[in-house]
Amino acid sequence: MEKNIAIFASGGGSNAEVIIEHFKNSDAANITLIVTNRENAFVIERAKNHNIPYFIHTNEDVDNGNILAKLNEFGIDFIVLAGYLKRIHPELITEYPNKIVNIHPALLPKFGGKGMYGMNVHKAVVEAQEKTSGITIHYVNENYDEGNIIEQHACLIEPEATPESVQKQVLELEHKYFAQSIEMLVRKL
Repeated sequence: MEKNIAIFASGGGSNAEVIIEHFKNSDAANITLIVTNRENAFVIERAKNHNIPYFIHTNEDVDNGNILAKLNEFGIDFIVLAGYLKRIHPELITEYPNKIVNIHPALLPKFGGKGMYGMNVHKAVVEAQEKTSGITIHYVNENYDEGNIIEQHACLIEPEATPESVQKQVLELEHKYFAQSIEMLVRKL
């Protein structure tokens, strides 16, 4: 039986787009809802382009149960964070145990935690002169980037790398692996 997935995103939604396209050709799940905290997030345009309902939540919605109510309304079985820049409320973690996953643009536990997202991560990786970076797909718990790791994929970083070049390499890994990892997880539900 196909599962219903909600994608939470705060920005452009390039990972959301890849995931939506992936599940168009899968019998494992449907992308049923897009949730965002920004009314001008481009992920809303992606939702509209694919006729997927979307929910723009306020800060109050995080604490008052409105997000959980919306997820229940759409029968959501699994939550995917794809560039979502808000902490997940403990109520959602309780309601969706091991059913909320995130992708982090570095090899955790390095370069994780509050404020470590997007270009901030890539700058830190370059400044630390790391020889590798990559992605970490992990479950979400109460703490930023500390949930159990599901899988990691690495890329080599050249000595002359810039944060922008590392970002490009890491995004390629995200687009290659995230959707198939999600499919593997929802098939186990």
